[in-house]
Formats: sequence, C-alpha cells, structure tokens
Amino acid sequence: MIKLYQFPISHYCEKVRWALDYKQLKHEVINMVPGLHVNQTKKMGLRTSVPILQHDDKFIQGSIEIIDYLDEEFSFNQLTPGNENLKSKAIEWELYLDKEVGIHVRRCVYNILLEHPEIVKPFFAHNGPWYGRLFLAYNFPKLRSRMRKFMDINDESSVKSEKKLNLSIEKLDNHYQTNNFLVGDQFTRADLSAAALFAPLTMQKEYGLNWPENIPQKLQELMDEFSDKIKWVDKVYKGYREIY
Repeated sequence: MIKLYQFPISHYCEKVRWALDYKQLKHEVINMVPGLHVNQTKKMGLRTSVPILQHDDKFIQGSIEIIDYLDEEFSFNQLTPGNENLKSKAIEWELYLDKEVGIHVRRCVYNILLEHPEIVKPFFAHNGPWYGRLFLAYNFPKLRSRMRKFMDINDESSVKSEKKLNLSIEKLDNHYQTNNFLVGDQFTRADLSAAALFAPLTMQKEYGLNWPENIPQKLQELMDEFSDKIKWVDKVYKGYREIY
C-alpha cells in the first residue's frame, strides 16, 4: 500500500502526485494541516517537511528521494533516464529547479496569499481532517507568523526571489524554444519538476486545488509578468499530466 502525506497547496508535493499518477500507481493521499502536521511527522521519526511517501513499512521523505524510490521499485513509465549521462543531466536539472525555482515561487506566492486568509485557509484545509478548519480559524495568525519566519517570507525577500525567478524563467524559456524536453528526446523528471514547480503561477486544474475566481491583484500581476515565458508549462501539463 502506498500513502502520500502532503499539503495540497505544495508544488513539491505536486511533483510526487504527478509521479504517482504518471506511473499509474494506486495510492492514498493523506492531506495534513500545516502546523498540526509536526506531531505526525515526529511520530514517523522524520523531519517536519513534506511530501512523505509510505510504502508498506518504509517512509521516504522529499520529492527527489521519492521519485528515486518510485523509479527503483516500479519500472513502469520511468521518469529517470536509463542512460547514465542523461540521468545525470536530469538530476542536475531537478536539483537546480528545486533550489532556483521551487523556493522562490513558494516565497513570492505565499508572501501574497498569507495576507488573504479567505483564500489560503481553504487551501490548507482542503480535503483534510475535519478539525483542520477549526484549527486554522483560531491559529492562522500564529501559523502565518511562523511560516514567514521559517521560510524567510517577507516583502524584501520576495523582491529578491522575483529577480531570481526572472533568471530561471529566461533560462528555461530559451531551452524550450529549441527543445521539446529538458533532457534528451523524452519526458523525464526534469520536465515534470519544471512544470510542477511553476504550476502555482499558471493555476493548472490538474493540480487539484479550487483556484480562486478573484485572484489578488498582486498575484495576478506576478502571473502576468511571467505568463509569456512560461507557456510551456501548459504544454507539459496537457501532454503528460493525467490523473490516475
């Protein structure tokens, strides 16, 4: 039995959701509530970060480690190239994307959404335990403060992250203009990572959240700023993101 412990809003968790669906693996998704999840991960003997995959009695933490594990244990629809050179390039891209895209997308988006509890609280409680909404109703201000401190989320850091994203987007856009894939001639974990980590800025329906009809102005401006150069995200989602 495979279980995925996750936050629905997390784009790192979306990487694993996508990998599980791409490999057509039956699994149970367990949505955790930010803040309350700490006790659950401690009981597993793990750090507080998600995603966490449980396969029988094994726990694997982190999107890169989980995709490694899934490709090792389940041969169908491999995301890691068999060729060692291409494998190395795919892993190199994924490490780059996790650091230079994932962190900065999270910081920029959260800096806006954390000031819109009417949007972000339902994201945090989405399909989670019944007490999640009650917890967030009373504890959101404290949770927001802890998240901002823990992930260095503020106006100043977000400006720096936006500049970082501009550099990464330029690099990816230049590559995808002349290549169908980041590595070789097939879809790999590199393309999955790129599209999943930018998905919050394109609000893909396959992501699994009910995106707001009325997007905060600052978030809309951020999305508009990048939209022309991340159109490839839609293409990757349409071509390779199916819900199993």
